Amino acid sequence: MTETDRRAARDHARPPSAWATGGVVFAAVTMTIVGIFQFFEGLAAVIDDQFYVVLPNYAFDVDVTAWGWIHLIIGALVAIAGLYLLAGSAMAGMIAIVLAGVAAVSNFFFIPYYPLWSLLIVALSIYVIWAITRSGIFDA
Repeated sequence: MTETDRRAARDHARPPSAWATGGVVFAAVTMTIVGIFQFFEGLAAVIDDQFYVVLPNYAFDVDVTAWGWIHLIIGALVAIAGLYLLAGSAMAGMIAIVLAGVAAVSNFFFIPYYPLWSLLIVALSIYVIWAITRSGIFDA
């Protein structure tokens, strides 16, 4: 066994740090909350398409009801992925990163309908991506 092999075996024997574990748990909880918020954001648009005031002259013009369905679906998927992320598998982490990215992009396009809320969801989604990638979940 070479020195590199011994070092790799020793590194895999170490448990993840408390900071890494806490980061993943916090990201999973944040992702679940963001998904629930986004679900209700979409539900409000589906129930009453006059709920959101549409700003004029925005480059991306999509019907509010269509945005509602998009947010309903993405919100449910993000919340479910956040719950599965608590399991700690690398696959759940990869899916969570992809869905958090999709949530951030969809809320970026939703800015003219609900600006502050959309920017908050974008910021939380970016934080989730950062926390998962910095946590060490992919080292296993």
